[in-house]
Amino acid sequence: MNNQNIIVYRYNLLYQILKELEEDIHFKIIKISDEKALNDEIKNLNNYLIITKKKISKFNNQFILSHLPIKIYKMIEKLNIEFLKHQFVEQSQFIINDYTIDINAREISSKNVKLKLTEKEVNTIIYLSKINKPISINELQTKVWDYHSDTETHTVETHIYRLRKKIAKIFLDDNFITSKNNGYQIK
Repeated sequence: MNNQNIIVYRYNLLYQILKELEEDIHFKIIKISDEKALNDEIKNLNNYLIITKKKISKFNNQFILSHLPIKIYKMIEKLNIEFLKHQFVEQSQFIINDYTIDINAREISSKNVKLKLTEKEVNTIIYLSKINKPISINELQTKVWDYHSDTETHTVETHIYRLRKKIAKIFLDDNFITSKNNGYQIK
């Protein structure tokens, strides 16, 4: 089953052309004529692109077809590129509670407030959030820092202390990463 959906919005002629080519271009083609129907349709779709003549406010994933005429193979190429861009962005987003981690930009954000992170900070947050129990310092040293030594080090504690301090200062959240007797945890 095809999971790339093209929604043709208020563009009947283009819909007819694409519908005829649907099997060959490997997109599911959907025709929508009003905003309510568009809103209802995208609630059920994960991977979609709206083709329209002009930008519609309140909707993402739009491909504005304003430069006409265009060769059909060029349009298909541009649509494929748009799907790849959206896929890249979606894969870089990681949601934890009220926060969004942008792995590519190395940022954590909440309510339009952003904080830059280091790669180790991003990796630490993601690792802690995937496991629903306290993670020991030794496990973090091994899994996040790639540090395999019996020598005692306070690298993990120092990094987490600084990370917790940054998050508390910017987001006023002292409980994002909690410290337990047997390690650290994000709930």
